Amino acid sequence: MSLVTSKEMLETARKKGYAVGAFNVENMEMVMAVLAAAEETGSPVIMQTTPGTIKYAGLDYYFANVRAAAERTKIPVVMHLDHGNSFELACEAFRVGYTSIMIDGSKKPFEENIALTKSVTDVCHSGNIPVEGELGRVGGKEDDLDNTDGVNPYTDPGEAREFVRRTNVDTLAVGIGTSHGVYKGIPKVNVEVLSAIRNVVDIPLVMHGTSGVPDEQVKDCVSRGICKVNYATDLRIAFTQGLKAHIAEHPDDFDPKKYCAPAMEKVKAYVMQKMEVVGSVGKA
Repeated sequence: MSLVTSKEMLETARKKGYAVGAFNVENMEMVMAVLAAAEETGSPVIMQTTPGTIKYAGLDYYFANVRAAAERTKIPVVMHLDHGNSFELACEAFRVGYTSIMIDGSKKPFEENIALTKSVTDVCHSGNIPVEGELGRVGGKEDDLDNTDGVNPYTDPGEAREFVRRTNVDTLAVGIGTSHGVYKGIPKVNVEVLSAIRNVVDIPLVMHGTSGVPDEQVKDCVSRGICKVNYATDLRIAFTQGLKAHIAEHPDDFDPKKYCAPAMEKVKAYVMQKMEVVGSVGKA
């Protein structure tokens, strides 16, 4: 089928009490592996790219890969811009054909974040493309993203309600104690903050920085209103582990198809397991 938007996919998840996995794809092999996992589990899926990934190859390259995957399957597939960092990039992704757009103004003051986010929703909604905003701060460093400046990471529930009302966003990424990149210890998600936000906001909520978060914590967050769960770092690690292991055993192999195959299998296995965790299996 053709690519779909995240609007109905995530609203359905919200109403039925599960979440959809959103997986950052860095190359064609990762796209293929994520799609294979979605097909085997019967899960709807969101594939996404960050500004740093886009800088490497361009919006059109990644869009073409994911569109080809969507056209080969009956599984609903969304192509999402993750952490769009400017009005211009968000609009470019919209024009290229991305079917879900995130604009991340979380590092800006509250009023500036509202103004930026609303400017993107005004454009994208003209073409029926949903928008994800972010309020609060997901810490850590990953890709071109650096949120390690020591500010309060938690989303204020009252501000969240006002932000959603004034920006008309379709989904909201919230700061609940997670972090991008590799955790140095065991993360502790503040579920009380999440529940307080859920009580005053009636759109799907998004969890960033989930790689490394214990599965039981993720399940708890889904039960409290998280409808989209992002995974990035652990996919990179899985791909690299598979590739390195093959080359260590077969140092003379020079065909990328040979050493990428086990890397894809590692990514596929990881994604399938996370689809079980978020509860999307059989929901395609």
